[in-house]
Amino acid sequence: MEYTVKALADLSGITARTLRWYDHLGLLKPGRTTGAGYRLYGPAEVDRLQQILFYRELGLRLEAIGAILDDPGFDRQAALESHLRALVERRERLEDLILTVEHTLREAKGEISMKDEEKFRAFQKKAVEENEARYGKEVRAKYGDRPADEANEAFLSMDQAGHEAWEALGEEIKSALSAAVQAGEDPAGAEGQRIAALHGKWLCFGGQSYDPRRHRGIAELYVTDERFTAYYDGETPGCAAFLRDAVLAYTKTGG
Repeated sequence: MEYTVKALADLSGITARTLRWYDHLGLLKPGRTTGAGYRLYGPAEVDRLQQILFYRELGLRLEAIGAILDDPGFDRQAALESHLRALVERRERLEDLILTVEHTLREAKGEISMKDEEKFRAFQKKAVEENEARYGKEVRAKYGDRPADEANEAFLSMDQAGHEAWEALGEEIKSALSAAVQAGEDPAGAEGQRIAALHGKWLCFGGQSYDPRRHRGIAELYVTDERFTAYYDGETPGCAAFLRDAVLAYTKTGG
């Protein structure tokens, strides 16, 4: 079956103007154009538009979508499976938020009481998912699934006071790193080793056991992964390398 611009716009829920813009960009060309100049879209174009809208829903830019769809190795079935996983995760996040809002509303009416950690559980889960999306692949490749899962579980098990203390310790480490780098401290010196010890404590805040190998590996990521480097070097360049060197010295001496 073939569709005109208007018919495909009505079918898909987007505007005819958007379809013309996609044509202009080369993102979605009509299957053919009639002698009278009417654009007609066939089954292949309908499927491609569906993929475009899936990727748009996931927040990708049009340029990136075009590059993905035009890749010779593009696998429609694999893409659909990926879309499904992402949408299921989004649905689960929304369900968690809805439940949190419902419980908060019932508490406001005096029908139930909520523990403080319950009020933030949905946000904690979102933070874990975002961290998993950004760093999970590298961490799991280096240490395996079990340590990564334990870290996520430890983060989720902390109550609000624990989260606040964990975040405060993280800020203390960043502040101490900045001061140490600016003062020209030796990473293997007393202050560097104090910071390394704090960092080890920060990694184990949820009750995980301390693992020197894991500590060294994570510290190494701070200088090999630009995302970590940018986090620690945001205010004072050199903090990521200082922390890595401090941790290497700390783990060599057994902490």
